[in-house]
Amino acid sequence: MNQAIIRPFYLGLLAWLCVFFVKAEDPYRFFTFEVTYGQISPLGVSQRGILVNGKFPGPTIDCITNDNVIVNVINKLDEPFLLTWNGIKQRKTSWQDGVLGTNCPIPPNSNWTYQMQMKDQIGTYSYFPSTKMHRAVGGFGAINIRARAVIFVPYLKPVEEFTLLISDWWKSDHKTLQQTLDSGKTLPMADALLINGHVQSTSFTTQKGQRYMFRVSNVALTTSINFRIQNHTLTLVETEGSHTLQESYESLDIHVGQSASFLVNLNAPLKDYFIVASTRFTKPVLTATSTLHYDGSTTKASLPLPWGPTYEIHWSMKQARTIRWNLTANAARPNPQGSYHYGTIPVTRTVVLANSAENINGKLRYAVNQVSYANPETPLKIADFYNIPGVFHLSSIKDSPPSTPPVIGASVMGFTLHDFVEIVFQNNEGTIQSWHLDGSDFWAVGFGSGQWNATLRKRFYNLNDATTRHTMQVYPNSWSAILVSMDNKGMWNLRSAIWPRRYLGQELYTKVWNDEKSSRTEYDIPLNALRCGKAPLN
Repeated sequence: MNQAIIRPFYLGLLAWLCVFFVKAEDPYRFFTFEVTYGQISPLGVSQRGILVNGKFPGPTIDCITNDNVIVNVINKLDEPFLLTWNGIKQRKTSWQDGVLGTNCPIPPNSNWTYQMQMKDQIGTYSYFPSTKMHRAVGGFGAINIRARAVIFVPYLKPVEEFTLLISDWWKSDHKTLQQTLDSGKTLPMADALLINGHVQSTSFTTQKGQRYMFRVSNVALTTSINFRIQNHTLTLVETEGSHTLQESYESLDIHVGQSASFLVNLNAPLKDYFIVASTRFTKPVLTATSTLHYDGSTTKASLPLPWGPTYEIHWSMKQARTIRWNLTANAARPNPQGSYHYGTIPVTRTVVLANSAENINGKLRYAVNQVSYANPETPLKIADFYNIPGVFHLSSIKDSPPSTPPVIGASVMGFTLHDFVEIVFQNNEGTIQSWHLDGSDFWAVGFGSGQWNATLRKRFYNLNDATTRHTMQVYPNSWSAILVSMDNKGMWNLRSAIWPRRYLGQELYTKVWNDEKSSRTEYDIPLNALRCGKAPLN
């Protein structure tokens, strides 16, 4: 590694050690991610992909609650690049979030070191490129955070864990897809669905009579999926850091950006079985398969594939309501999840966010409350820290959908630290939506068809055992509601997890703030922070 790359890495490490005081029992895990182009053949024909350390998908980050994870990202692409860590809260440091509202991108042939702590988190997550359309051709991987040894886990330990990344895939290069969007057109439907980078060639070897965990993340750009294993029952135990009631399913919908963990008991006859992921709410339906191989089996998996839903919206809604918090179980900390009585906390503010497809300046854009987001040259967080005028203002987006023409702008919504906020996602379009919030998890309290209004709270809200998560689906011509405690100071991305919509403006930022200038509420700008736009050079 040349000196130009080594020096920033150690400067970044020094910054972390100086600014972030952690207890001696919280270990460090160091990773180097070299991001390059490379030839891959997920559909049997060679095409250019984005590799991390020569791998597609990228390497898995395995860690434990409270671990300090240091990732030196070396950008060998021909464009600026960032990785974001989907579902990692980045407590008190939105500087590490890896999106263009908080970070300057890593220039080509350069590097930057992310410095994160997996503070009070467990669960199944993912990372992926947040810049342009890079994630359409790879650069993604899994993050698995396991509980500390002193924390009781509310299920019997599996003999092994398997990580599955489900993605949609195009034959076209990411720059071609980006040009399609830039021209004002929608993307064509994906050409295929992949499991760990393959349509059908992966295999997982198991022992009959044993118990296994499957960690499944939907890292697709556009497509909800249904996941199932032939002749086996899935016992759901965790969704994005929440331990759930251990309901059993023949199959489960996992929407764009979401993750789930299942226990599977291997008690079927000795043979091989299909692991299946198929698209939801699409025509045609795309399917990817892997093989669950029983050790000693000489019988291949046989058709037909197990049934899965295709367009049944009510089926998906009904199933989603069965996913509930395990109130007596702990998560990352020893206190039970149910000790936090979120349903009794007074709501300080209600925000209704409506997504829409708009024609602005003759081209397709997507908007939230009539504002289609565009990244300024100076990241919002840097502009806020240095009080740089003219980059954004907090009145740029309304708390409810206005009846004004759509505009392009840098939309930021301000909140006071510890506000307890109700956010309603109103989807008046005929396609499913998926929303992700960086910096905090939230309670997914309710959803229903049609237009939301305040009278629906009593009928549809679960104020007792709704799960916490980071990504929420919104069904076609429907609404979804979340409750979130704004307890993480910083600048946080609230975005469509459906990437073409996010690329064309369906996102905003939340500024969570108070007047206290202290590392007790927010860490200072890292010493190794990259500078761009109007940011001062020192």
